[in-house]
Amino acid sequence: MRKQTRYAKAKWAKVLGVSRSGYYTWLDEKDARESRQQMKVQKILNVYKEGEGHYGAERICGIIRTRGGQASFRYVRSVMKQHGLRSSHCVRRQRSLTDSRGYRGADLINLTHDLEIAQPFQVLTSDITYIRTREGFDYLCQVQDVHTNLILATTQQSRMTQDIVHQTIQKAKQRWSIADGTIFHTDRGSQYTAKRTEKLIELLGLKLSYSRVGKPGDNAWSESFFANMKKEIIHGNYYQTCDDARQATFEYIERYYNRKRVQKRLRYRCPYDYMMSFLDQQRNELKAVA
Repeated sequence: MRKQTRYAKAKWAKVLGVSRSGYYTWLDEKDARESRQQMKVQKILNVYKEGEGHYGAERICGIIRTRGGQASFRYVRSVMKQHGLRSSHCVRRQRSLTDSRGYRGADLINLTHDLEIAQPFQVLTSDITYIRTREGFDYLCQVQDVHTNLILATTQQSRMTQDIVHQTIQKAKQRWSIADGTIFHTDRGSQYTAKRTEKLIELLGLKLSYSRVGKPGDNAWSESFFANMKKEIIHGNYYQTCDDARQATFEYIERYYNRKRVQKRLRYRCPYDYMMSFLDQQRNELKAVA
């Protein structure tokens, strides 16, 4: 079989009008190109797997480049199409449960408008969403650091009351070193504009900030987080019980979103790593000054 192969190669070299050694070199280069191509494809498939099916072509391309590789958006998209891969993200838009039109008090000021947010714990954001289960709706409240996108605390309950907000704010304050004067931004939903909530936030040393009337984009940080979460683990899943939904969201936030899911804005790092990197840098700068 080997002799026949060699004969066939020699014959093709003669037909093509090239030397036998030149033809062998071309074949070796062809094999090397195919090997490199397979490696490129495998890199794309590996990154897609890391993202648990949530990464699209643009993010996969960015991650590969960040790791020192080469990739074009068109090539990554082509490979994904060939392998029947697509991001779990869809065009469905997430609506906030709380409404910026709900309370029109002139005393509710937006402290984040045109503000340059340059470090962690400068601005926190919060909102509430729902998850449909066979037992009924389950409600999720989060507090998020705007600079790093890290979810600092969450609470889930079967009722959407002021308590769900109070518990989440207190958890965030207990778990993290949040300085007095940190801005706490949300929309004008009744759970956030209630006097009890305002008093609690002030007691915790935070500055209240609210979205402008009819401007849900003022709280785009929370809206974006909930939209991504819904696309990645809620839409297409119908949880049997509230406990099932709570387990799924806890694992998504604590195991995946905070510690694994890389984001372009964070230079293709996950929120937790980006936060820790920033805090380590701060500590090193303080040591250098001391």
